[in-house]
Amino acid sequence: MPAARGGAVIAAVYAPAGALACWSLGRTLWEGLAEPGIALAFGVLIAVGELAGWGPAPAAGGGRAPGEREGAPLGAAGALAYALLGEAGGRPTTHGVPQTVAVVLAAGLVGLVPQIARGRGPALDHLARRILTIGFAATCFQPLYNTGTLGTWVASGPVYPLFMTGLMALTALCDAVLAAALARARTGWPYGPLLRDELRALPGIGSAICATGVVISLATAVAGLWALPVFCLPLLLTQFAFRRFAAVRTTYRQTIASLARSTEIAGYTPHGHARRVAALSRAVGRELGLNEPDLDVLEYAALMHDIGQLSLLDPVPDGATSPLPPAEQRRIALLGGAVVRQTGVPAEVAVIVERQADPYRDQPVTARIVRTVNAYDDLSGESAGPGGSLRALERLRLATAQDHEPRVVEALARVLSCGGRAV
Repeated sequence: MPAARGGAVIAAVYAPAGALACWSLGRTLWEGLAEPGIALAFGVLIAVGELAGWGPAPAAGGGRAPGEREGAPLGAAGALAYALLGEAGGRPTTHGVPQTVAVVLAAGLVGLVPQIARGRGPALDHLARRILTIGFAATCFQPLYNTGTLGTWVASGPVYPLFMTGLMALTALCDAVLAAALARARTGWPYGPLLRDELRALPGIGSAICATGVVISLATAVAGLWALPVFCLPLLLTQFAFRRFAAVRTTYRQTIASLARSTEIAGYTPHGHARRVAALSRAVGRELGLNEPDLDVLEYAALMHDIGQLSLLDPVPDGATSPLPPAEQRRIALLGGAVVRQTGVPAEVAVIVERQADPYRDQPVTARIVRTVNAYDDLSGESAGPGGSLRALERLRLATAQDHEPRVVEALARVLSCGGRAV
């Protein structure tokens, strides 16, 4: 995406978020704070959720960019619960839409400082999304509830929580659309796969956030503010469990990367070759619209695509196996796949490694990407001299009739023209 177009998308999100924030703060300061105790309790809950939700920034190349998916589920659930709060301890509340947005904004600003200090990327994107989605939920609920219209429509009983759950689903959908749009503007990655990844996450952490928000709102209406710590604890524990799982995944990826370096240490491949091929393959995969699980598989396969060379008695020059006889290339690929299967990675990773010696028309798209990016790195190495990248791309284009898929080569060219976008 051109920089001007990406900036226009960001401005289109920031402008209404800023206008809503200014209007809400102005109205709240002018009219005064309604139910200050309730506002303070929810403000503290949201701020704590924001602060607890952001761990250390992930390593580059290890998945999604920071801020593209909900990183503070407890803060999101608390904000949604305040937007849907009609009663507290059996007594009606009157905080309305402006105060809801103002409290969420103040709590979000508290959580913004440590995010910036930890290098969490465009933290304002997260705050803008929060303001818009909470403003949407509060606008759909608060006026209807305060005027009695909601009670007339859905009365009481099971219809009321169903209405709230439906509103939560619409709010989560709006947040997914905004998150994908901002990620597209920031990175230039295709919008469709980004939106699919966001929507795929909704049944997991998204449903937990929505359910917790509804439960907190309903429980606070009956039990008062004592319901906040009771019903937030399960989500907080789940959040810590997800963080531990993410840490395990990071360690797992680092282990695979260390295993991939064995060919470099043994002198079979140039230094940094596996890392470069993995990073560039992931960027090309994004350019072609692969989803997040496929990108993980692609990255693992790219890291270990040369592991079969350890079976050679003598290293081939620069680690390039293309000059070898087809039967030898096939043997190396099959041995590499056998080694990969012993590491515990998904079976798709081994398949990609095993099929590197197949004709590209018989390969899955992930194997075609690794094949082309690997050839590019071999052709554009230090020995290629000045202009080696352009000559390497030209040679790949000339080989599209037999060795490389044209669509993959052109996606690689687009990635390189943008400076090899970070993955």
